[in-house]
Amino acid sequence: MGRRRPERPRRRRALGLSHFSVGERAAPSTRSSCAEFLPKKKKKSLSGLRLLRPAAFVCLVHTNTLLFSSPPFPVDSPAIAHGLQTVFQEQEMTETLHNTEGRGYLATYVGKNGRFLIVRVHSHGLVTIDLQSSEGDDVVQTDNLLNLLEEKLKDILKGNIKRMKRLPALMRGAQVDRYWPTADGRLVEYDIDELVYEEDSAYQNIKILHSNQFGNILILNGDVNLADSDLAYTQAIMGGGREHYEGKDVLILGGGDGGILCEAVKLKPKMVTMHMRKTCGDVLDNLQGDCYEVLVEDCVPVLKKFAEEGKTFDYVINDLTAVPISTAPEEDSTWEFLRLILDLSIKVLRPNGRYFTQGNCVNLTEALALYEEQLSKLSCPVDFSKEVVCVPSYMELWVFYTVWKK
Repeated sequence: MGRRRPERPRRRRALGLSHFSVGERAAPSTRSSCAEFLPKKKKKSLSGLRLLRPAAFVCLVHTNTLLFSSPPFPVDSPAIAHGLQTVFQEQEMTETLHNTEGRGYLATYVGKNGRFLIVRVHSHGLVTIDLQSSEGDDVVQTDNLLNLLEEKLKDILKGNIKRMKRLPALMRGAQVDRYWPTADGRLVEYDIDELVYEEDSAYQNIKILHSNQFGNILILNGDVNLADSDLAYTQAIMGGGREHYEGKDVLILGGGDGGILCEAVKLKPKMVTMHMRKTCGDVLDNLQGDCYEVLVEDCVPVLKKFAEEGKTFDYVINDLTAVPISTAPEEDSTWEFLRLILDLSIKVLRPNGRYFTQGNCVNLTEALALYEEQLSKLSCPVDFSKEVVCVPSYMELWVFYTVWKK
């Protein structure tokens, strides 16, 4: 597949169980709802929560990068180094040359104010300049230094520049982490401005961060799971508005953030078997309502029990975990778990029923193809369709599946 991240499948979802949703607690590759770990006195208002751990001392470091790419012919490294010397002398920066064993030119520079600069000239024509500055450094002076280096390099290369780019500053060491990976391994910077909550449960690390664009974001073990902005996810995993839930029996597997349950009860189902306040409203304040029941149990034995009793549902919504990214041996247990849930879910699905689940990032074509291959191996023949949806806080397109019995 494209970029493999074999350590874990991305976007495993929060857990919860109800007659709408059977939630996992210890099964492979599942996640628990953050609601059960919130302090009970503060449970009523998520927006009122604050970081529960003592703040550690941090030092914020900004890293600015300049990139110059010349046509693919050998560049004159000594000429570039000599040409930049005047800038570094004016800045009173001390130079250290490094041996690259014939692989271009590498030098580091340290200024009296703690600035640290790396100049690398690659033999194939790429020139990179990385400037690190600490919090409190004069931003105007830093920007002026980058401007001087940019103009000087333009002059040295005398128009032989194929591409030039100044990257936004990368901020490291901030108390609130703004950088999170996408499912296909790209690094994304979010507009995070507050760590609302953090706790280590017996099953995972739970963070709730606030974003100006997306509202509160639930992050479990480093995976962005759901944000206040992500109604598109909930709608997609419920059939994209094409289904009629009124008077129907619904089973939700997982969905511990409560978003699916919240939307489903609005559609007047006959019965739904199953924390982010804006996502789930008040439906999780009680584990049982007029048309729903939340079961906090391992979903596998519950599904087996339903199958043995002949209990069936019009809709089964699997929100336990995303399709695994890796096909490496360490992910075998995840694929086995996924196949087990698939087979049991189809067994409790009525002849004209629908099974909904998420896939993964649209770029992970090999993993998605492997999932579709599993659908052909179930005990009951099925057919399927898929839909690609933009989930705002994921910052990538996400695939959702609809499965039905042939």
